[in-house]
Amino acid sequence: MDNNLKREIILENYQNPHHKGLLNDKSYLTANMNNESCIDELNLEVKIENDIIKDIRFDGEACAICISSASIMTTTLIGKTVKEAENILENFLNMIDEKPYNKEILETAVVYDDIAKNPSRKKCALLSWWGIEKILNKLKALD
Repeated sequence: MDNNLKREIILENYQNPHHKGLLNDKSYLTANMNNESCIDELNLEVKIENDIIKDIRFDGEACAICISSASIMTTTLIGKTVKEAENILENFLNMIDEKPYNKEILETAVVYDDIAKNPSRKKCALLSWWGIEKILNKLKALD
């Protein structure tokens, strides 16, 4: 993907984030995530019904990379099964760590494919994804 297009997608998802704003609905699983090396702090809410991610909400104070990554993550994972989400998450983490990954399943999240070139921004891109991982682990513990 062209670098200008990547920047455009990241900026659009920062300025007009999808699924931003919490519902405070007790039927959602939640996680609070913060990056100890900067101001990034996000709260996530995830609604899972019949093994399908029905909704993901987020809010908090964070940088452009963190907010845009959370926005892209929500649109990538909503409608997926838990198993599909786990596979996408694994591939996203591999991409960020410069390990082999399947870029086809990452959809728009592939815009972060070269974030490793700027190591200080990796945590920014990963924070919301780590939150989803935390929530999916909570879900497994409930089973």
